[in-house]
Amino acid sequence: MPARWTVRQYVAWSARLAGQPRTLAESNASGSIERLELAAFEPTPLGVAPTAVRRAAVLAAAIATGAGVLLVEDPMAGLLPDGARALAPAIARSLGDRKVVIFGARIPLESPLALAADEAVVVHGSHVVAQGAPAELAADERTVALRLAGDIGAFVEALQGQGGKLHASSGPSSPAHLSVQLGTLRTRDLFRIADSCKAVVLELRPLGHAFA
Repeated sequence: MPARWTVRQYVAWSARLAGQPRTLAESNASGSIERLELAAFEPTPLGVAPTAVRRAAVLAAAIATGAGVLLVEDPMAGLLPDGARALAPAIARSLGDRKVVIFGARIPLESPLALAADEAVVVHGSHVVAQGAPAELAADERTVALRLAGDIGAFVEALQGQGGKLHASSGPSSPAHLSVQLGTLRTRDLFRIADSCKAVVLELRPLGHAFA
């Protein structure tokens, strides 16, 4: 992104790069800038624009190209909490009528960006532990993502014998990544079960507070 270019120049240039005639490129640039709520920043040089504005400008440029499907990688990466909270709703609104796949290591399920999606995939240690409607996953207070070392098979057997349910697992090798529905159990019971099976809970996170 040339530092001396303004937000407007960058977005319009991206549309032109996609092969659009100048008039159409300018029109699409205006539309995408409006979508990302960047009108106040149109004349701002990218080199001095806040990080959240530069991130939004990249998305505006992608929208202006008219691509059928957008792939977005970690739009919140590196942003301070205030910037992320301000940008997420604008991104959700701007992408609402488009086909888009968003990859992100730190997008909370409660984020407007995740809640606006049709489907969320929660990955824990490179293994899928949950998949479905983001709002339903975010509201799930009885399922946890768990990383466990030790005798995985004995833990799963004991868990199921005491009313818990295994949703997903990376397999019998240790350490393993599990998705566990607690049922009537409490999270402290998982530590008790693990201890009785000579296993160790390395990490535990409620699925409702996980990242999609």
